[in-house]
Amino acid sequence: MPQVAGSIKELIAALDGIVRLDGDKLVVVDENALRTRGVYDLAWTATFTEDEATREAAQWMVWEASQAVGAMSASIEELYRARSRGEYEGMTVPAINLRAQTFDMARVILETAKKNDSAAVIFELARSEQTYTFQRVFEYATSVLAGAIAAGWKGPVFIQGDHYQFNMKKYQADAEKMTEEIRKGCRDALAAGYRNIDIDSSTLVDLSFDSLDKQQHENYSRAAELTAMIRTLEVDGVTVSVGGEIGEVGKANSSPAELKAYLDGFNAELAKRAPGAKGLSKVSVQTGTSHGGTPLADGGVAEVALDFNVLTELSKVAREYGLSGAVQHGASTLPDDMFHKFPATGCAEIHLATGFQNALYEHPAFPAELHKEIEKWCFENAADERKPGQTDIQFVYTSRKKAIGPFKRQLWDLKTKDQILASQAAKVDFLFKQLGTPGSRALVEKYVKPTPYHKPMPEALKAAR
Repeated sequence: MPQVAGSIKELIAALDGIVRLDGDKLVVVDENALRTRGVYDLAWTATFTEDEATREAAQWMVWEASQAVGAMSASIEELYRARSRGEYEGMTVPAINLRAQTFDMARVILETAKKNDSAAVIFELARSEQTYTFQRVFEYATSVLAGAIAAGWKGPVFIQGDHYQFNMKKYQADAEKMTEEIRKGCRDALAAGYRNIDIDSSTLVDLSFDSLDKQQHENYSRAAELTAMIRTLEVDGVTVSVGGEIGEVGKANSSPAELKAYLDGFNAELAKRAPGAKGLSKVSVQTGTSHGGTPLADGGVAEVALDFNVLTELSKVAREYGLSGAVQHGASTLPDDMFHKFPATGCAEIHLATGFQNALYEHPAFPAELHKEIEKWCFENAADERKPGQTDIQFVYTSRKKAIGPFKRQLWDLKTKDQILASQAAKVDFLFKQLGTPGSRALVEKYVKPTPYHKPMPEALKAAR
């Protein structure tokens, strides 16, 4: 069982002979020991220690170790620009939201990627998921990079802020305050090492206007403003991949005319705010899905009427504007026989979240007693979110994601997790193959050149040596 250090001195002692501190730098002494033992102690300490200085030290060590072993956080920007130029096709990049068991999930995903020579995979977390999974950006980046080290990964690691979304009610009450909330989210993500961010201002679309430009105005204006800000925060010449969104997932399907209105407005607004700045690399659209799927009374998930023609049309339009294509949200609960269709549409990226959460909770090896505890927690703590007419099964399905944070330590320490993770790895392997990522390592390495970026050593760590 990994150790959770209670102090910096205890953490340094646990890593003796594995890493050492040389001036303001971290030196990896034994990479194999780091991969098989040391990074586990670092990940658990960064996540569960009660000492803030020790947490900060562990996070810094993981970041610096990832630099040392060649598993660096990177932007997918240049790969997507290559797609916009038609330099590759037949691949849709999976973006996987790691809500639970983040370290182990990142590890098994990249172990699976190594087996089929994949490298085009994104690890992401939405702002809303940060809250209920108890994973702020520094913790999430640390867990993902630690998982990469444990997997023996060499190459870029794509970490993405998903759905940096405006709340319409808050925006109507105080537009500047709501926008500053998103600005801060972007600043924090970039400081944590994210190099990919999706701005979702689609919630600000106002269909009461009589023209598409007016309908999309607040959407593209705020997205352009945030993109301009992000461009001022980039480090070491790395261009952050920024995504936009035109259709809130779960609502009416998007159209080519809407996409053109959004992109025309965005490009004009960005040119005014930051002349010459790079714009979006992709745009999320609505094609008929909903986040998490629609649960049925018997515990199943309703079939989705996903419109692949819409996805094809919108991806084509996006590339005409120099983007990689359209992005598909809410896809993880789709039937397995749908996934092979996405690469053929030109879909650039597909977001996968709830399906992996379901695979954890519903696995035969998941402890029955813990199941009961989580269901009890849902009824006691999320009752105000229950929709009229929902059965108990439907309510638990939609609310159990909120239990991930309160039960985080139990989920990380599950005695049966190896069985569950084996099933998750098999699903990842299936998705990689359906989405066309096997063999993508050479393609990724051709276009993506991770830039080393060293963070300053925390003062408390300096003092404890």
